[in-house]
Amino acid sequence: MSGGIRFDSVTVAYDGNVVLDSLDLTVGTGEVMALLGPSGSGKTTALRAVAGFVRPASGRVFLGDRDVTDLPPYRRGIGMVVQQYALFPHMRVDANVAFGLKARRTPKAEIRQRVADALEMTGMAAYARRHPRELSGGQQQRVAIARALAIRPDVLLLDEPLSALDAQLRSGMLTELARLHRELPDVSILYVTHDQVEALTLADRIAVMDRARLRACGTPRELYRAPSDEFTASFVGGANLVPVTVGAGSVSLAGAEVKVDTGGAVAGARATLCVRPHLIGLGPGPNQLTGVIREIQWRGATHRLYVEVGGHTVLADLRELRNPPGLGDPVVLHFAPDDAVLLPAGVVGDDR
Repeated sequence: MSGGIRFDSVTVAYDGNVVLDSLDLTVGTGEVMALLGPSGSGKTTALRAVAGFVRPASGRVFLGDRDVTDLPPYRRGIGMVVQQYALFPHMRVDANVAFGLKARRTPKAEIRQRVADALEMTGMAAYARRHPRELSGGQQQRVAIARALAIRPDVLLLDEPLSALDAQLRSGMLTELARLHRELPDVSILYVTHDQVEALTLADRIAVMDRARLRACGTPRELYRAPSDEFTASFVGGANLVPVTVGAGSVSLAGAEVKVDTGGAVAGARATLCVRPHLIGLGPGPNQLTGVIREIQWRGATHRLYVEVGGHTVLADLRELRNPPGLGDPVVLHFAPDDAVLLPAGVVGDDR
């Protein structure tokens, strides 16, 4: 393996409190791996272990074939971007981008060329002589990315890089990061976020973290369409998770028999039915459920219906309805058998 990142049973603890527990994970050369999870799940600790800012209590960290566990940060050759930009306010943009190169004693002529290349790549060439205070938040983040790219790292670490931006800027930066990924096919990227959209948009694979442990890892499509447990289903894209009883080729949900692939589940066992809200239809159809409207939210292009079905709330995201039902109205919902996934029963996040 000439590039990439590998965690080999990495554990990090502070004062005996384990914040990253036996992480085994490999990021391939040129791959974008998103670490997705709630606050305190261990994702930023994992990134800091790669950067060299925290020392594992056990396990090893590899960059390519190099064991870097005992190396200081400046000897790892990593580019890093954090959420607060960390630009030097007294330096112009070009000087900020050149900082890492000067620290590495790069020849002056090469510094000039690398700075120009990095600013051009991030669309900031016209702002080289400005100071950070003269830039918008999105522009400052582009400069931070340019600084990380100027050293031409094999590994780029991004720690919640868009969280300080507003929704419109975040969307634009997602597009720019996707473009940069295409232009830097050999750079391995570890991207820490709690935002599902960022992970689904950018990542080749997503590692879902929960309470210091790796919960699941797969492509965005795999985790979205076939999650392995309730926590992954609820955290990657949002889902209806309804307790059911397994039958023969069907499950019992609030007294209704609905057809799903039960796999090897034993008849009579308890399980959880997972269906994404946008796959729920209104009106008669396969796998009908009868319920009562408890809340309606208009979201511009869609209406979200909160429907009580046998004591459980089922969410349905529907294209904007011309004549939506009212609160308290009875409704019929349906979903296709292939759009449902049967998961092991358990409280969300509690089946470790």
